[in-house]
Amino acid sequence: MSVMSLTRSLGKGCLRRRLIAIGAAVTMVVFAVTLGAPAALAAQPPVGLGNAAPFAVLAGTTVTNTGPSVISGDVGVSPGAAVTGFPPGQVNNGTVHQGDAVAAGAQSDLTIAFNDAAGRTPATVEANPDLGGTTLAPGVYKVASAMSLTGTVTLDGQNNPSAVFIFQAGSTLITASNSTVKLIGGAQACNVFWEVGSSATLGTNSTFVGTIMALTSATVQTGTTVAGRVLARNGQVSLDQNTITVPTCTSATSATTTTSATSGTSGSSGTSGTAVIPTGAPKTGAGGASGSGDNIVLLVLGGMALVAAGAASGQALRRRWSYGGTGGRGA
Repeated sequence: MSVMSLTRSLGKGCLRRRLIAIGAAVTMVVFAVTLGAPAALAAQPPVGLGNAAPFAVLAGTTVTNTGPSVISGDVGVSPGAAVTGFPPGQVNNGTVHQGDAVAAGAQSDLTIAFNDAAGRTPATVEANPDLGGTTLAPGVYKVASAMSLTGTVTLDGQNNPSAVFIFQAGSTLITASNSTVKLIGGAQACNVFWEVGSSATLGTNSTFVGTIMALTSATVQTGTTVAGRVLARNGQVSLDQNTITVPTCTSATSATTTTSATSGTSGSSGTSGTAVIPTGAPKTGAGGASGSGDNIVLLVLGGMALVAAGAASGQALRRRWSYGGTGGRGA
């Protein structure tokens, strides 16, 4: 065998190894895309509230109210039976349940919902317990001890009205005066849940969104508005000139809609503070954006493009070995 033939034979062996390596790499990328993407992008389901869903306010011992609060939804207490301050407080589109079977059933389902929310994984563990100044994607967010809110936290539904946000506070949840939970990108108040390991306190004139599920008690200070629910398992709920409205979900919400807990009207969307950009399941809860179907398609198409590129490169290399540098077939 001539030196030229030996060199070419060895070169072809190297080529085969290169092609095998390229094929293996492309295959790994395709499998990672097609198998890994659904796990990373699957959306969290909402927390099922069962018989607690109609309640705007639910307590374990007592519900107390000061001033002309307006509650849209049921008000209840169980196993206690004391509800005071209505009037001057008003209950619209709901009923007051004082230690009856309806309130007991709601408390039972609240316990189930609380445990469900507390057990949701994977969760993003927030190093900073104050959520203020951040923009969050759909998912599960956890603070090991006390969770707080100063200023504004923006929840971005990313064009999906079914996007779910779950917050897990290890102990208390405390919002500062004039703090705000803002919804953009189609996010809805009905899909926001706050699981609180002890007690929740909403500061004066706060604009709050979502269902609070507190293990102990909840205090809603003067002038605060809640598009959601204030539910306490074992202790009291204290109100003071508040507006609390049980939210309803709509099937279609524009991505350019901002939901306001004070007026419920639409406005121009925007983001504020520091964006939290999801990079996979841990940052987005079990979820991330629930436009995941489109993302998966794009990822699979990208993988297919890589396969095609690898095949084309391999074909070009084969031609180089089959033909001489001057255009004629080599010896």
